[in-house]
Amino acid sequence: MGRVAVYGAYGHTGRFVVAELRERGHVPLLLGRDREKLLTVAQPDLEVRPAAVDDPAALDRALAGADAVINCAGPFATTAAPLVEAALRAGIPYVDVAAEIEANADTFAHFAERAGDNVVVPAMAFFGGLGDLLVTAAMGDWTAADEVHIAYGLSSWHPTAGTLAAGAVSRQRRDDRRVRYTGGRLEYHDDALPALEWEFPAPLGPQDVIGEFSMADIVTVPTHLDVPEVRTYMTAKAAADLAAPGATAPSAVDERGRSAQTFVVDVVVRRGAEERRISAAGQDIYAISAPLAVEAVARILSGRTRATGVLSAGAVFDAPDFLRALAPHLSLSQPALCR
Repeated sequence: MGRVAVYGAYGHTGRFVVAELRERGHVPLLLGRDREKLLTVAQPDLEVRPAAVDDPAALDRALAGADAVINCAGPFATTAAPLVEAALRAGIPYVDVAAEIEANADTFAHFAERAGDNVVVPAMAFFGGLGDLLVTAAMGDWTAADEVHIAYGLSSWHPTAGTLAAGAVSRQRRDDRRVRYTGGRLEYHDDALPALEWEFPAPLGPQDVIGEFSMADIVTVPTHLDVPEVRTYMTAKAAADLAAPGATAPSAVDERGRSAQTFVVDVVVRRGAEERRISAAGQDIYAISAPLAVEAVARILSGRTRATGVLSAGAVFDAPDFLRALAPHLSLSQPALCR
């Protein structure tokens, strides 16, 4: 088992990642900008290594002896590039849980030629990673498709402070414009988002959704799949929760610290008149990011990867096998993947 540095270990998702690493026998190294906050989550057998992202020497010291690093600290527009740089200097794999569209696009654009034999996996989380794995599994033997549709059926959305901060950075970078992936490229626009109905699998059923509610999938999926249209949808209730003034953070309802939020991610891929579909259901979009990121690190460290460089989840891992490994945390709808 490896020594895995967790940057942002005291954050909401970071705490889930640290717990998941310990449960699976890895040794977490607690990294972050604030020493006092790190001490609030430290335990006698865990090492605290404070380091600011604008201090390369401190990051190098913090990653000394680590076998991998998981970046859980947003906004990723600020943290991703310095930590990828530090991981490359240390010669260790980098994984993050970024949902920021522009930050993920930057990681692919800036490090694709520099990663070499290292493995860099951005967006290895609920948004980006899970959708990409589901799309890749649904594609199966198809090498191309005409359209990918990813619908997020969230029962509610109580955003963390990190989610709100990252959203503010993204809006600022876009000059408050919206973004979608169409015609084989990211397109920024001021069009109103369409209100639609999506037929989720039972028991969720039909739900009002906001169309073109773009998430990290519009970056991850096109990096390795030949699909000119990637469209994402969000249940209207969850979108309203996210945008509400004074939105409250998630609160724990079980011993794992998960909230009561439930989700269904429903994926449809189309090629001509053919359609393939798969969906996954679970609890708490922040908590599920931990097994996604930790499973990714475990597979990288054990050599269960398909390539090196900057890669999305579906490009670097065997998507059906990865999804099967998440069975304790997710229920899948496609029988071929559930065997």
